[in-house]
Amino acid sequence: MLQVNQPAPTFSLFNADMEQIALSQLHGKIVVLYFYPKDDTPGCTVEAIEFSDLENEFAAHDAVIVGVSHDDCISHGTFRDKHGLTVQLLADEDHKACEKYGVCHMREKDGKMVKCVQRSTFIINKTGVLKHMQYGVIPKGHAAEILEIIKTLN
Repeated sequence: MLQVNQPAPTFSLFNADMEQIALSQLHGKIVVLYFYPKDDTPGCTVEAIEFSDLENEFAAHDAVIVGVSHDDCISHGTFRDKHGLTVQLLADEDHKACEKYGVCHMREKDGKMVKCVQRSTFIINKTGVLKHMQYGVIPKGHAAEILEIIKTLN
């Protein structure tokens, strides 16, 4: 189980433009890493739009926002373009990053057990250390809540 003040688990995933992004590339910035269940669903759309709308305020505090789901790069690109999203979206199709962060769970869907992503957010400081973890996030207003936490880190 992850703990605050431990090094953040590393990952390297592809974004909506099929460019590989590694967590190590983001050292020197505060990273808001949020995991969400599925592109273009109501809650996920609200969350992504709110993070995008506040992106400049996060940047003013030297923070970048990265969203991760198990959707593929093409789905991320379509989602980004449809809603004018500006946050980075990464594809974790094999759930490896999700598993490292403990956000996977099994649930029944159409009579089968499927692996799903629990909506969760992590704040990683400029040196790659976990400073905040939140599981079971409610999308509406979440970006503003995380921004307030970021302000206390500077």
